[in-house]
Amino acid sequence: QLQLVESGGGLVQPGGSLRLSCAASGFTLDYYAIGWFRQAPGKEREGVSCISSSDGSTYYADYVKGRFTISRDNAKNTVYLQMNSLKPEDTAVYYCASGPGLYSCLGYVEGVYGMDYWGKGTLVTVSS
Repeated sequence: QLQLVESGGGLVQPGGSLRLSCAASGFTLDYYAIGWFRQAPGKEREGVSCISSSDGSTYYADYVKGRFTISRDNAKNTVYLQMNSLKPEDTAVYYCASGPGLYSCLGYVEGVYGMDYWGKGTLVTVSS
């Protein structure tokens, strides 16, 4: 059974950091682009970041660029999202998702292409 499981969410103060993990089971992440998305209360889901399957290239939405870093550990079949300098507006449920490696990460994050498999999400709350 193909499954993505997010972890690492929690409550953090503004300016703090969290690292989210996305662990895959039932398939190998190497062949897929992996994206992080988020949905804040009352808002639509938006793309955050993506890492490609081919060369490990990455793409970030403007609102997280310079603060978030996506990486993958193929040996652990896991993708990470390191989030630094967190702001209250980063509060959301964060989801990871996988998509065919042939499409660009820019396309996934900007919503041009859809992802195939989704995790159930992990809540990140940034508040003092």
